[in-house]
Amino acid sequence: MPQNEYIEQAIKRHGRRLDYHEKKRKKLARAPHTIALKAKKYHGLKAKMYNKQRLSAKIQMKKAIKAHEKKDVRVKNADSAPKGAVPPYLLDREQQSRAKVLSNMIKQKRKEKAGKWQVPLPKVQAVSDADVFKVIRTGKRKKKAWKRMVTKPCFVGEGFTRRPPKYERFIRPMGLRFKKAHVTHPELKATFCLPIIGVKKNPSSPMFTQLGVLTKGTVLEVNVSELGLVTQGGKVVWGKYAQVTNHPENDGCVNAVLLV
Repeated sequence: MPQNEYIEQAIKRHGRRLDYHEKKRKKLARAPHTIALKAKKYHGLKAKMYNKQRLSAKIQMKKAIKAHEKKDVRVKNADSAPKGAVPPYLLDREQQSRAKVLSNMIKQKRKEKAGKWQVPLPKVQAVSDADVFKVIRTGKRKKKAWKRMVTKPCFVGEGFTRRPPKYERFIRPMGLRFKKAHVTHPELKATFCLPIIGVKKNPSSPMFTQLGVLTKGTVLEVNVSELGLVTQGGKVVWGKYAQVTNHPENDGCVNAVLLV
């Protein structure tokens, strides 16, 4: 059992406290007072940041409420109203139509959620730690083997600086660092050399994701601003996800397919 799941295991075995739901209800009821108290207490830059956060949360809540209100509304159609006298029992029949209105943003979010895990390579062979890391023995004592050198290609950010050698645990060599990827657009049937923004997920290990190790099946975020892709609202799409489809350590380059 993982070390951090003992609470969930205890709940499964013994259930919750008898007053759990009551305490939770009271805590939720007290939440507005706590928020108000924080808003009164904070001052300076912290107050500005807190108020900005609260404002954005309120705007999102209002948008959601508005979307729910618009979901099922009755709209009067002036065109469909018949000319001339109409009997009273027919007045409400044809002049109204039920309109199911959902904003484009909510539809787009649903689409993204539905196709979240649809990737070109759904199953890839896991890469072990022994394949990725090489043990570096340092100091006079040969038992001191806590350093590791990454032997696979990796991505580091733009402003990356190495730690001092005394404290550096993972060494990522300069020759194995990639900044660009050859990304193929499946609908356009064209390949573009795009800058990598970051590594979203490496399926082999969360540690590899954190270190930016590029193996087959890794999901990258690439800069697609030069492709001229736009959203339904007319905004330019800046970053999109792409999955690595080759073995970068064998080919010397990163080939990926854009997730459309």
